[in-house]
Amino acid sequence: MNNDADSYRRYIEGDDSGLAEIIEHYDRRLSLYINSIVKNICLAEEIMQETFVKLAVKKPKFSGKSSFGTWLFAIARNCALDHLRKSDRFTELPETEGFLLSDEEDIEKDILREEQKIELHNAMKKLTPDYSQVLYLKYFEELDTSGIATVMKKTSRQVGDLLYRAKNALKTELERSGFEYEDF
Repeated sequence: MNNDADSYRRYIEGDDSGLAEIIEHYDRRLSLYINSIVKNICLAEEIMQETFVKLAVKKPKFSGKSSFGTWLFAIARNCALDHLRKSDRFTELPETEGFLLSDEEDIEKDILREEQKIELHNAMKKLTPDYSQVLYLKYFEELDTSGIATVMKKTSRQVGDLLYRAKNALKTELERSGFEYEDF
């Protein structure tokens, strides 16, 4: 987004509120994306903070060759991969996240949706890191193929192939767990 790039430019020029705006806009999104790599939400939040520290201290140059968000996600991915290389293992956090019930009239429908979200989350955790990353970037961050290619350091064709295989793997995993497709 142009606004995010402007916020970063303002930060580089000495306006600390620019960085605060970026953090506010991206903190949760980066945590969720990094979690798709490291499979541990607590660790993902630490790496997200490291990403912002890197942005604040090193002040890397944003060239504008991609969107600011794509550039920032690439930095976060590199931080996550660096951490994994250092630890040389993947760790998983047990399911501890609770889901809140909605105040809507049809509570039963909301419960079914939440159960489907849990099943989807569990199925995505079982996929390879590349598969879960490409699905997250495509469907949760709504990046286009070229943006995903930039973040994952792959060609657009590789991303297309990866996305195709990831969707099939997710479908297989969901069917294996007995996931029922329902229209709401």
